[in-house]
Amino acid sequence: MFLLYDLIWVVAALCLIPWYGIKRALGLKSREGIRERLGIYQADRLKVLQGRRVIWLHAVSVGETKAAVPLLRALRNSFPEHALVLSNTTETGHSIACDIKEIDLCLYFPFDMSWVVHRVLRCLQPELILIVETELWPNLARLACRAGIPMVLVNGRISDRSLPRYQIAKPLLRRLLCHFSHFCMQSREDAQRLLKLGAPGDRVMVTGNLKFDMPADGLAEMDMEALRQEFRLPAESLVWVAGSTHPGEEELLMEVYADLCTQRSDLILVLAPRHIERCPALQTVLHERGFSVLLRSNPIDQGDILQPGQILLVDTLGELVSLYRAANLVFVGGSLVPIGGHNVLEAAMVGKPALFGPHMENFREIARLLAAGGGGIQIDQQSLGAVVAELLNDPQRRSVMGRAGMELLKLHAGATERTLAVIRQVVGH
Repeated sequence: MFLLYDLIWVVAALCLIPWYGIKRALGLKSREGIRERLGIYQADRLKVLQGRRVIWLHAVSVGETKAAVPLLRALRNSFPEHALVLSNTTETGHSIACDIKEIDLCLYFPFDMSWVVHRVLRCLQPELILIVETELWPNLARLACRAGIPMVLVNGRISDRSLPRYQIAKPLLRRLLCHFSHFCMQSREDAQRLLKLGAPGDRVMVTGNLKFDMPADGLAEMDMEALRQEFRLPAESLVWVAGSTHPGEEELLMEVYADLCTQRSDLILVLAPRHIERCPALQTVLHERGFSVLLRSNPIDQGDILQPGQILLVDTLGELVSLYRAANLVFVGGSLVPIGGHNVLEAAMVGKPALFGPHMENFREIARLLAAGGGGIQIDQQSLGAVVAELLNDPQRRSVMGRAGMELLKLHAGATERTLAVIRQVVGH
């Protein structure tokens, strides 16, 4: 089985790697970190690991990386002599990871070919491997187990989308799950799903969702006026931030915004698409629809500010939570179209009311809790405009919702400490 799996990887690599090289030669955007993905590292990159025990944490992309921050901080405090290695699959995740000061080394996750994984394990020599959410790589799990390296799934979840695929491969998945020493799951439902897929019952526990412990790093107390000056947003205007948006949502947001601008003269829309490489095409569409658009990456002349009716298009990384703090109202995308939603707690942790659509499968429990606690409202395409207009006209309700979201975070905090207790048990610390 593993020989066939490796063969599939080889065929894929023989096709993809030359294609990446051609794209790079032509000056087109290409996959970064190919050498690291093949387990080939510059010797000086690994010097930071010499003579130190290593904990390797893997977070596939931006969401998983942000969720892992409280755990990484706790690991740094609990294991100060260890070297912390963080790997990512995506370029955007890697970009975010490189700014996390607790990390000693940031790498791209290797292709899951047996000889590549073997080389990576030999180079890193990790004492422990932590996998965030649900990244199940057969060769990594098999070879780590063979080498006596414990693997722990942290912040684990089994999404609606992935469950049917896992059920099809249940006989193979059961063998794979036996290679993990512990499973720290987000919710009881996630734990039950994993048990039904064949995970050993004595290794599965509910530790909660690390996203409830995400640090605001002082943003919740940061001066609104200072933030608005940084983003060139007028202090007296109402600011509606639509974050992590996807195609199919942006067109509706444009329609709602255009309609609202006919009703009031103090509104600015900040549009932050989930994938910033879409910004040039999105900017063209906005211009075609008659909007005046400013890119976040283009500095505005000193003293100039955005005007009501304009749109700030965010083509930069790492500023979404700051923008949420500068907003009066937040819409979290990936939820009006069947994407599965994005993290609504980023708005709650800076005290802002959050709107989100019906497609919150990836954050179902968080969305339910936030709506039930009064910190957010679930809307659909038909009700979006009316709810936005209502909240823009009701500052007191916005304030109450913002406080409710922050209280929800306090109420459900603690997943980091529960996960850390499991890790201490594994490491013997």
